[in-house]
Amino acid sequence: MQSIKLITGALFLALSLLDSAQAEPPTITPQPDISSSTTPEFDYKESLKTSQQAIGNKLSNHRFMSSTEGVLFLQELQGKPLVISMVYTSCFHTCPMTTRHLAKVVKKARDALGNQSFNVALIGFDVKNDTPSAMRYFGRQNDINDDGWKLLSTDQATRDLLIKELGFIYFPSIRGFDHLVQATVVDADGIVYRQVYGEVFDTPLLVEPLKDLVFGRTSSTHTLIDDLVNRVKLFCTTYDPVRDAYIFDYSLFVGIFVGLSVLIPMLIFIVRGWKRTAR
Repeated sequence: MQSIKLITGALFLALSLLDSAQAEPPTITPQPDISSSTTPEFDYKESLKTSQQAIGNKLSNHRFMSSTEGVLFLQELQGKPLVISMVYTSCFHTCPMTTRHLAKVVKKARDALGNQSFNVALIGFDVKNDTPSAMRYFGRQNDINDDGWKLLSTDQATRDLLIKELGFIYFPSIRGFDHLVQATVVDADGIVYRQVYGEVFDTPLLVEPLKDLVFGRTSSTHTLIDDLVNRVKLFCTTYDPVRDAYIFDYSLFVGIFVGLSVLIPMLIFIVRGWKRTAR
């Protein structure tokens, strides 16, 4: 009886294996061959070189569509420094991270330099998808709630000229786009002044060039007193790494006062002694 059970089990196992051998293999969907793509490879060193060569370029009076104000020309943002960041709204990692960090540093810069001291423009370079409504949504999702920010869309021809003037290079990729993460500081006359790189960067890298432009330049519309005050702010607004913030350092004035209080009596004593000797 036991041998019959063993023979029956072996026969059942053999039939099962035969059925499995005759069955069709599972369908495997082939993955696309990324290596055969004709998309150019992003070259970081070359992009960095192009970006640095853009310093000194004069930006044209480009036409944009604002997310809230309709048509806006770049010239309307001149007269004060401008920070430009190029993004694409369908990005799920780099652009949101960069924008959130930029928003934090911009707030620190406004606290130190004044709320109306400079503008910020977030410009979508994926012109088919970065519509005014998409830019508005992107801004809400990434902590942009400052009136000093402009969320801008544009057309392909304007985009192509603008990125050439900014030294901004991007390539389509399987992730969306590869591009150099940069914020461009533009002076009040629309000339590229400095480039700041990285998703996360040290606060002074952006605030120092803005401080130079806001406090360090004279203007024909300013009085001598205004220029003097700006010079004082330039030298006394310093970065505190412990708080990661800018403060107005009064110690310079204290040092000057102490120095003058010692120097002036000494000068008076020397002059009086010289007069006595001359007599």
